[in-house]
Amino acid sequence: MKHLHVIMLFLAGMLGSAALNAETTPTNDANTQTAVIVNGVQQVNMLAGSFYYKPNQVTVKVNVPVELMIKKESGMIPHNFVIESPDAGVVVKEELSSDVKTIRFTPTAIGKIPFYCTHGTHRDRGMEGVIDVVK
Repeated sequence: MKHLHVIMLFLAGMLGSAALNAETTPTNDANTQTAVIVNGVQQVNMLAGSFYYKPNQVTVKVNVPVELMIKKESGMIPHNFVIESPDAGVVVKEELSSDVKTIRFTPTAIGKIPFYCTHGTHRDRGMEGVIDVVK
């Protein structure tokens, strides 16, 4: 009987912990990353897949070079990476493959720069994100 009480307390604790985590875990699937500066260059690793980018929110500093190392999941579906923000000094259109592609740019203005995939309805299906350029 003593073991039954211990087991019941353990299960109650586990359920309480799961409930607490459910309340504190964001309900969206946003994946945010701040660039890591290596030798004066902000670096971010990204993965593109079936209608997503991971991370899909990236924070970088203005006027500091950025290197996005991005690849797509293996498979037949084509994906690309597009940024069209000439006012911030960033215009990119690169087809992606399962090999890592390094995309280099230096943002020249503070603000939010959207990125997305232009193949078919990929962007409409969630294949987009934002680069948040901060001071």
